[in-house]
Amino acid sequence: MQTEYSANDIAAARSVQVYTYLYTSMATFWTYDYTCSLHQEWTFLLRSRWCKVKCLYVVTRYVPFLLFTGHLYMNFIPNENSDKCQLLNNICSGFSLISVSCSECFFVLRTYVLWNNNKIVLVSIVTAFLAVVISSISFSFATTATAPWTTSAIPGITGCYQSSAVIQLFIPFILLIALEFGLISLTLIRAIQSWRSTNNRLYVVLVKHNIFYYACGLFFSTVNVIALLLFHYGYESMFQDFQFIILAILATRMHLHLWHADRRAHGSSGLVFIPLSDISSAGSPT
Repeated sequence: MQTEYSANDIAAARSVQVYTYLYTSMATFWTYDYTCSLHQEWTFLLRSRWCKVKCLYVVTRYVPFLLFTGHLYMNFIPNENSDKCQLLNNICSGFSLISVSCSECFFVLRTYVLWNNNKIVLVSIVTAFLAVVISSISFSFATTATAPWTTSAIPGITGCYQSSAVIQLFIPFILLIALEFGLISLTLIRAIQSWRSTNNRLYVVLVKHNIFYYACGLFFSTVNVIALLLFHYGYESMFQDFQFIILAILATRMHLHLWHADRRAHGSSGLVFIPLSDISSAGSPT
């Protein structure tokens, strides 16, 4: 006997499948990127001195592996109940927030360096950053806790989704847009002020990296706001972790590039300890 399913059941099942395919693709892309940069990464990990920024790099680089593990488990293990889905989603949301916060920390520090370690700029940026992080955590966990989770009514479709839209989740992305707009404005102002007097190649690299990173962040945050306002089922959240993964790749790749560029500029060989691990040596124009 053939069972009839409603249009909503079919649409929800398709969204869960698309969501699963997207996470599988992201995990594959992340693994490919990690493999391609393995030599550069281990050179950096073995030859740079341990400091706060290096620890930040390790967290930013490897937390996405935990994020993918949680989401792929959530998407592929059958017979999940709503409580289990809620728990797994909370764990993955925690990893997501850690990942994007660490990625942003790189560029908060870089912006501070571009302003010649100006304490007023640092206090302003850190205050705004902490306000965005705390507000995002509050909105993320408060809104998802009230939205029920469910599994597909169609047999063979694994994974789960929120049966009602949580459009309030667009607020953290609005806050992230405001933060990154402020940071890119500070970067552009500083670049305009010093472009004639700056001959430091690493300083120019810092400016280019910052602008490209913030541009990507603004673009993906806008996409997520639109998705949360217009889409339903699994579609509304499928670009959220995609943004965080892209930002993590950019942050770690750019840090590796800057470290290796500084190492070549100093003519380093063998086991060296580059001050740029603190991102402080490239900040002052010369």
